[in-house]
Amino acid sequence: MLSRHKFLIFIFWGFFCTSLEAALPTYDASGKVLPSLSTMLKRVNPAVVNISTFSTTQEAYNPLLNDPFFRHFFKIPKQHQQKQQRRQQSAGSGVIIDKAKGLVITNHHVINNADEVHVGLIDGRSFSAKIIGYDSELDVALLKIEADNLKEVLLANSDLLEVGDFAVAIGNPFGLGQTVTTGIISALGRTGLGIEGYENFIQTDASINPGNSGGALVNLRGELIGINTAIIAPSGGNVGIGFAIPINMVKASINQIEEFGEVKRGRIGVTIQDINSELRKAFNLKNGQQGVLVTSVLDNSSAENAGIKQGDVIISINGKPTKSTGQLRTRIGMKAIGDEIEVALIRGNDLKKLKVEIGKIDNTRSLAKKHKLLDGVQLENNTNSNGVIILGMTPNSFAAYSGLRPGDIILGANKKPVTNIKSLNNALTDSNKKILLRINRKGRLFYLVIR
Repeated sequence: MLSRHKFLIFIFWGFFCTSLEAALPTYDASGKVLPSLSTMLKRVNPAVVNISTFSTTQEAYNPLLNDPFFRHFFKIPKQHQQKQQRRQQSAGSGVIIDKAKGLVITNHHVINNADEVHVGLIDGRSFSAKIIGYDSELDVALLKIEADNLKEVLLANSDLLEVGDFAVAIGNPFGLGQTVTTGIISALGRTGLGIEGYENFIQTDASINPGNSGGALVNLRGELIGINTAIIAPSGGNVGIGFAIPINMVKASINQIEEFGEVKRGRIGVTIQDINSELRKAFNLKNGQQGVLVTSVLDNSSAENAGIKQGDVIISINGKPTKSTGQLRTRIGMKAIGDEIEVALIRGNDLKKLKVEIGKIDNTRSLAKKHKLLDGVQLENNTNSNGVIILGMTPNSFAAYSGLRPGDIILGANKKPVTNIKSLNNALTDSNKKILLRINRKGRLFYLVIR
């Protein structure tokens, strides 16, 4: 008779083997049952690629090298008068999602500022890749290679993921070559990390390290559930907290990149803030009720036309909870202009559901694409007065590093007045290396340089 402990092990073993039957071999070489991921990995590994990028940078330049006396005294050759160029190489990972078209997805930060991008396959072949487009706010990029006999990964529905599901990470950590690690999904819907402009991360303890960026996170059927993107690494290596972009979010961007060469995001026309305990009491929300508070509604916006009002608390978009401003912004940002969404909100003691169309953002994407220094910055005409309002920006953008903040109002650029996005665009036409902005930040006027 089986003991209780052995019985539970037997039951778990039977469930585990049955549920993974499609992915795991039944027998080993000696004919014994031996669970393994090898069969699944033989299908998936050829579709996970190594990405090498090459870029040219200028080395630091000392003006003393222009001084003839300095060069003569220290016997410095004449060729050191000029700025020296240095060739840089970096490595990352990617995933083939369409073998017929040769389409590869990876992280934007893997190929950002690259002069050349090469895709290396597990069979040893290497191809030069063309960058079709990218979404810096989500941190994804779409590449294309011309090659035959490619393998592709099937895409899962990441909306069906649950905490505790098994996950397998495949990539090129530390440039070692293709590496497989396993774990579970530790959490879903991680936001507020300040890693990307739009965040709704899958958190996993499957080991992800530098070089895994852009690689595959798959389920036990070998379906792509996410693109490995970032880690929390106080010691510089994996500590069991890694993040991947859900594949449904990636698909939303990739479809637009393939069609338009860029992502055309829209808006509904509201300003929002998170709800703390004091606001929860002030708006008479039930204990534990979570949502996002609408602080204002723009005139003639989609939100106003649909009936959304200041003071409403948005609790879900298309049935998916919005517990923070980051989640709400992401749910709207993943929709295309013209799409209709269902917004559930609380107004007083009433629950309302409204249909809202995703509207356009005036010239924001064309401006960001044209001016590299404002890449990842979301702009909107100031409807209350002159100037352009900063709605948001990618945390690792030039603008963020230079000190620009959401809510800032641009009143001037390169010593020219700015009344709207069109005038800002005209003022920036010759600005490739730096931009001088005149800013109004909550009534304080100052100048800011973006490099």
